[in-house]
Amino acid sequence: MVYRPSEDKSHSSIYLHDVRIASSTSTNNASKASQSTIVDAEHQFGESESVPNNGIEGFDYSTLPPVDTGKDAWLCLLAVFTIEVMILGYGFSYGVFQDFYAVNEPFASSSSNSSVIGVLTTGILFLTTPIFLPLCRHYPQWARWMATFGVFLALISNIASSFCTKIPQLIGTQGVILGLAGGLAFCPCLVYIDQWFDKRKGLAFGIFGSGAGFGGVFIPLMLRAMLNNVGFATTMRIWAGIHAGIGLTAAYFVKPRLPPAATLTRPFWNPRALRSRFFLMNQLANTIQGAGYYLPGIYLPTYAREILGASAWPATVSLMIFNISATIGLILMGHFTDRFTSRTCILVSSLGSTIAALIVWGLTTHIATLYTFSILFGLFSGSWPAVWPAVMRETARRGEERGFGYVDTLMVYSLLCVGRGVGNIVSGPLSEALTKDMPWKGAVIGGYGSGYGALILFSGLTSLVSGINTLWYQKL
Repeated sequence: MVYRPSEDKSHSSIYLHDVRIASSTSTNNASKASQSTIVDAEHQFGESESVPNNGIEGFDYSTLPPVDTGKDAWLCLLAVFTIEVMILGYGFSYGVFQDFYAVNEPFASSSSNSSVIGVLTTGILFLTTPIFLPLCRHYPQWARWMATFGVFLALISNIASSFCTKIPQLIGTQGVILGLAGGLAFCPCLVYIDQWFDKRKGLAFGIFGSGAGFGGVFIPLMLRAMLNNVGFATTMRIWAGIHAGIGLTAAYFVKPRLPPAATLTRPFWNPRALRSRFFLMNQLANTIQGAGYYLPGIYLPTYAREILGASAWPATVSLMIFNISATIGLILMGHFTDRFTSRTCILVSSLGSTIAALIVWGLTTHIATLYTFSILFGLFSGSWPAVWPAVMRETARRGEERGFGYVDTLMVYSLLCVGRGVGNIVSGPLSEALTKDMPWKGAVIGGYGSGYGALILFSGLTSLVSGINTLWYQKL
């Protein structure tokens, strides 16, 4: 990405193309033919882009499809959205498995560590992003097929899981292998969204990210029905078949806007930008937020069943509502990040999720109140990743204004994923500690006295602390 300070900042965009887009000005002695070429190329790249002066010599960039519009851009977005549904949507539905493992053999006897599976599935995906994203950048000819390989590996993971009879085995197949598969499928999607969208980049990333929540709406229903009717092994094999039919088809349409012949490799890492106070403080807030966000999604069905006495169906509904609210939140926040600073977006997310956790869940005594929490926490806390394009844009702008040189915003994105992954993985064993011996049970009111009080308090406080940077935004 190259941020151009000369642009009107109210319409500034982040540029994540492999071709460096630089400002184009005609010299006094430029020929009319050259000027005509520039005009044609500017029209093709869109009003907010300029001609790639230092692109690959001899490549006709005017033949590229337009950004933000056209069937190719939206078909790619639909494909990456489907991949997100299949990979992270499945990961966000893990609460159904958590509940199943706790009460069904052969897993119930070793289910104490089952929460580790869910956090590994999504945590490893995020942690591997800084490894796979540079590969996509530097080897574009191979990036085209990474999504396909990732979906195929996820298929293998599900088949392997169907033969497991112990939780430690599932940690390896449903946790580690599926997490790696998700990382492989996830990263080329980021690169190609970045190529196809410019002025609508925040919205595009929001729609892409909402796939996880969208999948978390109907996948729990499917999984619950299959687990109850055909058992665990058959459920995993059916899901593998769905990966083969839908996942591999979608992966075929995850295609770049820029062919390998048109890409120009740029340095992926910029240590000076990463050492800036603005990035480091946002990364800290991002990690803290991630540590608290995943806990409700893991425990909602179990909480509804054990504490509120709900049956399997109403318990699953709590997770569905949570995920559909996160879907809506991501799309809305993606729209906002194209128009507002990261400060405004983070403040909205932080305050809304804090109130949801500390007040609504903290005082919950009925399933209807838990559903209200699912709506609010999903809407506000679930929208957090859609704030990232604003953080990426501002990190690049501040870095280049301060002389840090070229800043690839996907570098920023990859490390925000790492922070999210660290928070996610930490939340697994931490959740076990927070619920051990059911602290405060019967000693205080509402959800705080349910035995899950420490977990509720932790989720609320991490949401509050994640917004602390808004207090000194101008000084970073």
